[in-house]
Amino acid sequence: MLTGAAVALPAAVLPAALVPAASPASGAAPGRPDLAALVTVRDAEAHLRAFQEIADYNGGNRAAGTPGYDVSVNYVAGRLRKAGLTPTIQKFSYPYWAERSDAVLARTAPSRASYRLGDDFVTLAYSGAGDVTAPVTAVDLPARGEGTSGCEKDDFRNFRRGSIALVQRGTCTFETKADRARAAGASAVVVFNKPGERGPVRGTVNRPGAIPVVGPSHAVGAALARAARGGGLRLRVRTDTVQGRRTTANVIADTEQGRADNVVLLGAHLDSVPDGPGINDNGTGAAALLAVAAKIEKLGDGGLRNRVRFAFWGAEEEGLRGSAHYVTSLPASRRRAIALNLNFDMLGSPNGVRGVYDGDGSTRAGTRAPAGSGAIERMFRRYFAARRLPTAESEFNGRSDYGPFVEHGIPSGGIETGADGVKTAAEAKAFGGRAGKVYDPCYHSRCDRLRNVDLKLLDTSLDGVAHVTQHLARTTVAVNGGARLGAARTPSSGLDRRGPYLVR
Repeated sequence: MLTGAAVALPAAVLPAALVPAASPASGAAPGRPDLAALVTVRDAEAHLRAFQEIADYNGGNRAAGTPGYDVSVNYVAGRLRKAGLTPTIQKFSYPYWAERSDAVLARTAPSRASYRLGDDFVTLAYSGAGDVTAPVTAVDLPARGEGTSGCEKDDFRNFRRGSIALVQRGTCTFETKADRARAAGASAVVVFNKPGERGPVRGTVNRPGAIPVVGPSHAVGAALARAARGGGLRLRVRTDTVQGRRTTANVIADTEQGRADNVVLLGAHLDSVPDGPGINDNGTGAAALLAVAAKIEKLGDGGLRNRVRFAFWGAEEEGLRGSAHYVTSLPASRRRAIALNLNFDMLGSPNGVRGVYDGDGSTRAGTRAPAGSGAIERMFRRYFAARRLPTAESEFNGRSDYGPFVEHGIPSGGIETGADGVKTAAEAKAFGGRAGKVYDPCYHSRCDRLRNVDLKLLDTSLDGVAHVTQHLARTTVAVNGGARLGAARTPSSGLDRRGPYLVR
């Protein structure tokens, strides 16, 4: 999730104009409570233990559509009620997809080789089912770099119908590549990773497909590309999947105080993947919201001039389904009333960084966020800088629930500590940990338990969440002038719904 992250300088070497004059430990106005001091990591840890227990008693996970998720919804709703809020459980349906048995990727000619599921390749989410043995046609593979393999209709001009399409990840979505390959008559699609990316492609074609789609690593894909150029390459691709629809829910709760036409929305996804309990991903984000919700009423009417909304999203791991349903189902007037969205997804990665979403577009990577997002980024960065805590840039790449808000022109921001990206040497120097290793080695795995969470990193993340929330609950002037005023927003373009299952 932290592609191309850049480490920020500590406050000691920042220009004075970038360091707030107020006490670095306080987001409070004089004489008012400090939310960052009120909310403690012990509060969050108690919720993490509850999420772990829920998973342990419900098949080892809290995935959408499972008993573990339903119990998580009940737990969150109960904690919100105890905090004095009135939660709404918003049910919705979404496309369901699962693998019934292990996929197969094997070379059958000109030589034979079998590839290891999980290490060498995985099935892309929403792949169709099938067992295909056929010749391979390489599709516009780049000589170097990312390229646009399989993105254009002309890429398949000379495609051999019935063959397996070999394409490289890059530029367009997996969905686009798979759709173009199927339209050209492909019997299966093999999308291998681009240079510089480790491991197989853990992605999604975003909606139920008709043909098998698998994602090998760059090393495997590059070897297949060389064999395809030599001629006679044949592969077997087998996927055993089931598709349908399921029903799950979001949990939403507002503070009683604050302007209903200028809502500060805090969001975190509540579901895990089926393979594990999801305590870092994303029990940490959900626990942070619950910890803040339990103390926010202490700010009083003067500190809650804007309404604060807590949103726990369902089926994020299925492609941002819950947040997308919420945003698109809102009447236009209520959507305009959302001043901004703060998103918190993975706040305690064991080899993590302190990633702040790139609201001002300074990384020139990912999607440019709507106007006002840069102000949110500055709030987080200034707070951490004043505490001499380094930060890293985290691009808006569509991998979490800010996606639907950005698409609808709503200013967005937040923090995250890293998923399956690899920590750089510069990041290891700034944050500690091990360079060359992933931020969270238990990402989307059964070992994503409480012991997988760096509680010290979670503690500072929680402080940042509370500090910025308190500031924005009092005023959103820096983000949007302080009022919606019925102004129309221009939706952003070019952002794909991906979730941690990537779509490109």
